[in-house]
Amino acid sequence: MPSLMSRLSSAILCAGFALLIALAPSPSGAVLPDEMLADPAMEARARVISKDIRCLVCQNQSIDDSDADLARDLRILIRERLNEGDTNDQVQDYLVARYGEYVLLNPPMRAGTLLLWGAPAILVLLGSIAVFFWFRGLGRKTAAAGPTLSAEEEARLSSLISPRNGKDQS
Repeated sequence: MPSLMSRLSSAILCAGFALLIALAPSPSGAVLPDEMLADPAMEARARVISKDIRCLVCQNQSIDDSDADLARDLRILIRERLNEGDTNDQVQDYLVARYGEYVLLNPPMRAGTLLLWGAPAILVLLGSIAVFFWFRGLGRKTAAAGPTLSAEEEARLSSLISPRNGKDQS
């Protein structure tokens, strides 16, 4: 017969798993049923485009995953453009023309965005060089910098170090 503690721990464990499953993100994202297209192929195209478009409110989340009102408006706009016969590239070009390249989650590598792509590596390199020279200079300063005592301090130090009147102090 299981003890009260083992039954209680089993119940807590089951409740934890149930909560984990309930809070897990669903694969459908934030797309609501009233936004979906009737044609499954068109809906699949809309989802592909939506995954590559940044939510301008959430900033680092695709509009496919965002619950923001603006993301919903963009999802509807994508579906309207697809219904009008635009290709995936035409829809994406339309959004870039309207909102700028910032709307793309993965902006293309161009001369204008090269600094954005290379900035992290450049900053790490510059930081490493700065740390290297800082430690290198720190080592030289401590090795080269001996005690700079005045003549009076050196005399006092000598008197403290040397034995007094020939007596050995222990």
